[in-house]
Amino acid sequence: MAVFGMVSALRSAVAAGALVALGLGPALAQKSGGVLRMYHRDSPASASIHEEATYSNNVAFMPVFNNLVMFKQDVAQNSLASIVEDLATSWAWSADNTKLTFKLRSGVTWHDGKPFTSADVKCTFDMLMGNSPNKFRKNPRKSWYDNVVDVTTNGDSEATFNLKRPQPALLSLLASGYTPIYPCHATAADMRTKPIGTGPFKFVEFKINESIKLVRNPNYWKKGLPHLDGIDFTIIPNRSTAILAFVAGTFDITFPTEVSIPLLKDIKSQAPNAVCKVEPSNVNTNLIVNRDAPPFNDISIRKAMALTLDRKSFISIMMEGQGDVGGALLPPPAGVWGLPEDLLQTIPGYGPDVKKNREDARKLMEAAGYNAEKRLKVKVSTRNISTYRDPAVILIDQLKEIYIDGELDMVETANWFSKVARKDYAIGLNLTGNAVDDPDQAFYENFGCTSERNYTNYCNKDLEKDFDLQSQETDVAKRRAMAWAIDKKLQEDVARPVIYHSRLGTCWQPYVKGVTVMVNSSYNGYRYEDVWLDR
Repeated sequence: MAVFGMVSALRSAVAAGALVALGLGPALAQKSGGVLRMYHRDSPASASIHEEATYSNNVAFMPVFNNLVMFKQDVAQNSLASIVEDLATSWAWSADNTKLTFKLRSGVTWHDGKPFTSADVKCTFDMLMGNSPNKFRKNPRKSWYDNVVDVTTNGDSEATFNLKRPQPALLSLLASGYTPIYPCHATAADMRTKPIGTGPFKFVEFKINESIKLVRNPNYWKKGLPHLDGIDFTIIPNRSTAILAFVAGTFDITFPTEVSIPLLKDIKSQAPNAVCKVEPSNVNTNLIVNRDAPPFNDISIRKAMALTLDRKSFISIMMEGQGDVGGALLPPPAGVWGLPEDLLQTIPGYGPDVKKNREDARKLMEAAGYNAEKRLKVKVSTRNISTYRDPAVILIDQLKEIYIDGELDMVETANWFSKVARKDYAIGLNLTGNAVDDPDQAFYENFGCTSERNYTNYCNKDLEKDFDLQSQETDVAKRRAMAWAIDKKLQEDVARPVIYHSRLGTCWQPYVKGVTVMVNSSYNGYRYEDVWLDR
């Protein structure tokens, strides 16, 4: 069955069977009231989801907004089957699959009391596509909408996305936590400091490096929601300090997918009643190389760095073996599109013989003029939080095997993404989160020639044609095979060498109910309208 035609049937099955499949049984009677207390791992650069490129932003500000559609918040694996209505009440594709029309909800108001209409949908996507005088300072996901010609409206309650060609994945992109609707009457600058949404929680304040506070929206259009009176985030960059505070009962929940395996053991030993989940999150740790900066404009040096990576060693040290080796797409079974193991093993550097790989890497470095006496000295840039710093130290150690001496260059979160976007680095240790488990998001955003998020300046025009071909393919099996071929080529080209895919923990106190940890995206599960406190 074609992708466009099967979504309604799949959604019905998900709605009917989700609770049984998850083993949750009958729902408990939810209680209203209370403030959810969460520590936050660092201080987001701004409150504007559309302008940032980290889930440090989504976790805190997704509760403020609504999308047209969203991934069902109690289904762990995001897919077309789990997409449900949000500000839209329905959607329909045209016969040729080049128009996607949404019927919009009436009676919805923004937090400042102004009505939500189709004009807000158009304004949002005009900004995202760069077609508005109201400009974003940063626009990291502009490439998501390269296939959208424009968004047109029909009265206040209908909006249509007009496409250049069919694109089944567009619906998934619209369901991401990265795709909230913004109000026409607020400027981009307003949304960076005082965001206005239609969501279950209203923004109260953001004190940089201190705290973020949200309060219940009493006029939320979903009657009876949210259950919580508010959400308080306390910014604590030191992960060990934050975990100790959670164990002591200061916080109700940890920052999502941020608890390392060793710290998870500490939590369970000191707070045995805590509920903890360890899941993939579709975040991969990768090596970024500025291919325009000598000597890294030499492909042989880039290939040598990829060959020296001992991926299993990273996983052993960082996660006590609980991680996954893969390409740009999340490995199965959590990932729908990732490279299978047998194909992965055919890519240089992914084979099990690390010693042989490094011998080949040293030969490449020697041919480029480096050896034990003439070593390459370089700064290795990374974001100044533990999930970046710790693997960066391991990377520096492994690069020594091929005559590269790295010095750690730590960059604060507020500066990290703008720094790598303008290519102000030589080598970096980066984390890439795929907000949607779909090839379109991963390929266009991270490897498209003109994408702001293409941090390594990789550009292969022929491969971009393959991006388009897989994007419009409606047969899932055919599209998966096409995605595998593209991902394999990206790894062979050393476009952005993937080191490992993370598996990390989230813990919450036993009285916190209604939490679902997404297994194939760390960006889409933070609406928190269903979370409640049983105390």
